[in-house]
Amino acid sequence: MNFSSLPLSPAQLHNLQELGYTEMRPIQAQSLPAILEGKDVRGQAETGSGKTLAFGLGIVQKINPAFFGAQGIVLCPTRELADQVAQQIRKLARALSNIKVLTLCGGSALRPQIESLKHGAHIIVGTPGRVLDLVRGQHLDLNHIKVFVLDEADRMMDMGFFEDIGEISQATPLRKQTLFFSATYPEHILKMSEGFQRNPVVVETSPEAVNHNLDHLFFKTSADTRFADCALLLKHYRPTSTLAFCNTKIQCEELADYLEEQGIKSLVLHGDMEQRDREDVLVQFINRSCSVLVATDVAARGLDIESLDAIINVELTPNVATHIHRIGRTGRKEAKGLALNLVTDKEMYRAERIEKNIDLALEWLELPNNSRQKPLIAPMKTICIRGGKKEKLRPGDILGTLTKDLGLPGNAVGKINIFDFVSFVAIDRNLAEDTINRLRKTKIKGKEWLMRFM
Repeated sequence: MNFSSLPLSPAQLHNLQELGYTEMRPIQAQSLPAILEGKDVRGQAETGSGKTLAFGLGIVQKINPAFFGAQGIVLCPTRELADQVAQQIRKLARALSNIKVLTLCGGSALRPQIESLKHGAHIIVGTPGRVLDLVRGQHLDLNHIKVFVLDEADRMMDMGFFEDIGEISQATPLRKQTLFFSATYPEHILKMSEGFQRNPVVVETSPEAVNHNLDHLFFKTSADTRFADCALLLKHYRPTSTLAFCNTKIQCEELADYLEEQGIKSLVLHGDMEQRDREDVLVQFINRSCSVLVATDVAARGLDIESLDAIINVELTPNVATHIHRIGRTGRKEAKGLALNLVTDKEMYRAERIEKNIDLALEWLELPNNSRQKPLIAPMKTICIRGGKKEKLRPGDILGTLTKDLGLPGNAVGKINIFDFVSFVAIDRNLAEDTINRLRKTKIKGKEWLMRFM
């Protein structure tokens, strides 16, 4: 289980030690020997299992720093995941000199990416749509690819990337190492793997451990009252931030609309959204300006949300491993979590399957009385400022203006997020209206800025 047992250079072993990696996690111990031997690998592992380090090491070991052409490529379903993967690979590449890792994703301007490619890059991490655009435009040459990685393959198939991935693969050499990683392997994913890989080594890790630091509560509902019962539970337990899981995109949108009508600030996250819209939604949810984020498993996978008061399974998933992954998002870092589950008579078999297969009791309760239920209002409100990194705005500039110039107490200011052309700051909801009116008349870094509420 120790990285020193692998055929890695002393410089890479030292780098891993500095990064805090000593013992391998299960997916790494099972896959890395085959990856480092150059074999194709098909790995089954959830987000957060450590697979990025496994395929990242495989890519870095194959790179020739002296050749400034793309030698490794990782395809990811979303920009958020691509950014996380690229960041991890850059850390692993510190053991070598002058390794360039380039992220190519939709939702960002195309021209700067084309200019970056003119200077060369060793490793490409990107989303299929943008990578294919650059390949078709002859801006990205994949003729020297040694390692081809699909990360979260099942999710990319759900998002309709099959044909794009096939075309990208055809632009790479026939003789290359192909690594597939996916949380699940339904039949269509297995067939795709067979078409892309040569005698892959199959690696399957055991299901992730069940989080016991939570209340696992179940309530009977009906198809007609499911949304109303969801709102009832939210108003009764009053979590500040809740991730609500639905099994379809349509159900997500309908639930969010219903909750808004009930006075519960809710936003939707799904795979068809533009990158900028996804970022806006996540900013509001993470900074507590939105009480409920409604999402499918596909959209929610890979979200980096540290603190989550509750999750609610508006509809139980038929997959036990998926249920474990859902409820594992609350009750982290020693905080007590809350997992609420709504179950119709027809879905009772799913609850029974969960009870048989996980070491966590199901506590059945009656739905609370709906009398005297107050609206569930998010504690913060987000101000969007039309300026960001490109105008040299920093979090300290905004915080200083709010606390020193406007006199807001520190606890009235929440998270501050700075992007290239826009910035977001969360303000205590009770003070937000007065704050934005005064802030519009106040200079930040010697300049007045356009701003609005999200």
